Amino acid sequence: MANWQVLIREQLEKDREAAVQLLQQWVKSPSVQGEEQSIQQSIAELLGQMGLDVDVWVMEGEELVSHPYFVSPRTTFEGSPNVVGVWKGQGDGRSIILNGHVDVVPAGDLAQWGDDPFSGKVEDGKLYGRGATDMKGGNLSSLLAIQVLQKLGVQLKGDVIFQSVVEEESGGAGTLATIIRGYKADAALIPEPTNMKIFPKQQGSMWFRLTVKGRSAHGGTRYEGVSAIEKSMLVVQAIGQLEKERNDRLDDPLYAKLPIPIPINLGVIEGGKWPSSVADLVKLEGRMGVAPGEQMDDAKAEMAAALKKLAEIDPWFAEQPVELEWFGARWVPGAVELDHPLMDILHAQFEAVTGDRAIVEASPWGTDGGLLTALANTPAIVVGPGVTQVAHYPNEYIVLDEVFRCAEIFALTLLEWCGVAESVKE
Repeated sequence: MANWQVLIREQLEKDREAAVQLLQQWVKSPSVQGEEQSIQQSIAELLGQMGLDVDVWVMEGEELVSHPYFVSPRTTFEGSPNVVGVWKGQGDGRSIILNGHVDVVPAGDLAQWGDDPFSGKVEDGKLYGRGATDMKGGNLSSLLAIQVLQKLGVQLKGDVIFQSVVEEESGGAGTLATIIRGYKADAALIPEPTNMKIFPKQQGSMWFRLTVKGRSAHGGTRYEGVSAIEKSMLVVQAIGQLEKERNDRLDDPLYAKLPIPIPINLGVIEGGKWPSSVADLVKLEGRMGVAPGEQMDDAKAEMAAALKKLAEIDPWFAEQPVELEWFGARWVPGAVELDHPLMDILHAQFEAVTGDRAIVEASPWGTDGGLLTALANTPAIVVGPGVTQVAHYPNEYIVLDEVFRCAEIFALTLLEWCGVAESVKE
């Protein structure tokens, strides 16, 4: 029997320089929303060269945009194709999806970057650039896991489905489209930046908008008006109390290290039009965390109930209740049982590669894993190279050694999960 770990590690080392150059190429492609065409085309061509069955399509159709889980700031996706490559197994094995997104958030203030945000510069074992950690480095780990097994002459029993999707940063329409197109598997791995911690549970989240009304008056006689700004302070307090109540009842050891497991964040406040007028309108926008296993509609109902209680604190809210609107991005929560067979395999392969036991926690942010778990009956586990603390930040980078360690773990996991049909190394 082949010593797979040694063979995989040796082959990855042989391919390291070419792999780093590929990641540089990906990072140099500024695949912000609407501009993913170039990188997706190159990925599709590579998958074809690897002998995978390649599917490239631009998302469209009423089935997608009218789907209850569809979320996106746009309804047409020209320039943003999805790419899926299937490495067909010989049968009688378990299938797996390797899912990752190529869309990246904007670079932001260029003055805060030490180099061009899309430089792909390699320095001190790190590769820099927007998307390096979130999540092109992880995507490379998935791709390398397939490549290394192919180069070792492995034929798996189960299918491996490599998904390069768009729209994750806006709520997951790309992965939703793959589900509608029929892509499902016995399990999925998503190499988002977890610092190689294993996340069997992922928090969901959704955006909301609150409209707080007042009554305008001249600033010189402000007592004749009702300040929406002052009333909004009561609303902020109510949201804070709701956050506390929701987190106080959450008893999940995987969230034990997070001070606020499912936060409610208020990120935008707008109100008033004139310094000498009493503000008659304030708008608040925020993000509500949703616990794994919690229904999103139940979370919405809790928010509505908390706002309705404001009338008991201040009669003004009985006359002018706060308006609640759910809009924009939304990520579905997901959860996989800790004794799931893929968890056991990941634990074993992680320890074999690193010599350490894996840390298991719950994700503090949403991923496309919730969609796969909830809609595609494909239990999704999130684990990958890179750390959240550099994703979306200036001078984003990924440690290259982590990319290759993750690739090694994934390759060994594919062998165990999908099963080996045959190999020239056996």
